[in-house]
Amino acid sequence: MSSRLVLVLGDLFVPDRAAGIPAKFKKLLTPGKIGQILCLGNLTDKDTYDFLRSVASDLQIVKGDFDVEAPNLALSRIVTHGSLRIGFTHGHTVLPSGDADSLLITARQMDVDVLLWGGTHRFEAYELEGKFFVNPGSATGALSTGWWADGEEPTPSFCLMDVQGDVLVLYVYQLRTDANGAESVGVEKVSFRKNAAAAS
Repeated sequence: MSSRLVLVLGDLFVPDRAAGIPAKFKKLLTPGKIGQILCLGNLTDKDTYDFLRSVASDLQIVKGDFDVEAPNLALSRIVTHGSLRIGFTHGHTVLPSGDADSLLITARQMDVDVLLWGGTHRFEAYELEGKFFVNPGSATGALSTGWWADGEEPTPSFCLMDVQGDVLVLYVYQLRTDANGAESVGVEKVSFRKNAAAAS
């Protein structure tokens, strides 16, 4: 693979809960820059699938709880980049949903350094016991059936991973809307080094 960039997204729900991937995100997702896409489920329409395939031909997908048209998708998968084993799952099989201890058990069962999961429609990234956990949120900002504070709505988000050796640099893209309704894309950077705790 010529590019080490890996796009991580999920919970798209087009057209059921969202009109599509936001235009400001689509402008960033140009063919030739991304080597692989890891989709964490609920890719519920063919047009979005075709768009993602045009961005990177290496499209890896796991089954979400609403992927009823795709019964043969695996519930979880593992890919290797650099020296990192990266597991990914939708997350609807991890109970309680989004629970750190349950995710740690899942990561141990899969024997992975990094666990990507979806289902909550909310971005999260953290380290726990030498492993890195990432939920990219919903790329479309699709409404969730989970609990949200009054007036709070999902923020559209996705992640790009750049893996070199034992280092993963995560770029988090979030579509923010100000009080006047103007949209802008914010980017944050988080780094993870395998076995960093053992080295210090």
